[in-house]
Amino acid sequence: MKPRIGLSVNYEEKGTGKVGAYLGADYTDGIYAAGGLPFVLPLTDERAWIEELADELDGLLLTGGDDIDPSYFGHEPLLGLGQITPLRDAMEFQLFAAMRARQKPIFGICRGVQVMNAALGGTLYQDLPREFRGTLQHSQKAPRDHMAHAVEIAPGTRLAQIVEVAMLPVNTYHHQAVRDLAPGCVATAHSRDGLIEAIECPTDRFTLGVQWHPENLWRKNSSHFRLFTAFTEAAAAARREAAQKQPVFTREEK
Repeated sequence: MKPRIGLSVNYEEKGTGKVGAYLGADYTDGIYAAGGLPFVLPLTDERAWIEELADELDGLLLTGGDDIDPSYFGHEPLLGLGQITPLRDAMEFQLFAAMRARQKPIFGICRGVQVMNAALGGTLYQDLPREFRGTLQHSQKAPRDHMAHAVEIAPGTRLAQIVEVAMLPVNTYHHQAVRDLAPGCVATAHSRDGLIEAIECPTDRFTLGVQWHPENLWRKNSSHFRLFTAFTEAAAAARREAAQKQPVFTREEK
């Protein structure tokens, strides 16, 4: 059976009620094309529900979306902070911890890499134009599959093994980013102006995040597609390992 990949979602609010959850089809299409079975996750902060999801899923894809509440990395809100979604924050931080405790693969995209870094003790830039003295425009107004700049891949990393290039062209649609790297993580890609563009946890089975949006690029660039295949293959391996640990009963024992 294909590995079961859970994908987090955005949602819109009006007043005190949720209006609707949504997710770009490129995410689910990429997972399925890479050999996984995508499951769009419900939004909940109920601990028991989150633990059950972590038990059943083989991998977690933390997708792009709204800004993260800065209280999750010990800061107060600054000018330039955009829309936050407290329920999504609560769910993703809990589910990330639950999946990592089970050593199940986690792949973060854009907001997702920021969640990973904050959850592990790092910090974020709340608004790059105000806080980061970079030279690049990281929030492009361009088609989603437009590769606007390149990132330099750190040699000898899992990311380098996956993408198989030293310089990777990427798209870019973000105004927040990793600031202080979380303990135990490695920065595996940087843009020309020095911004961290990807991180990974070398001691984990697969905990890797990128700041760009490979879900919009996998159809036109094989390096971006390999991010999806490497993730789903790691989830498939985790699924096989879990199956081997299941007790086998004989007819008499049943």
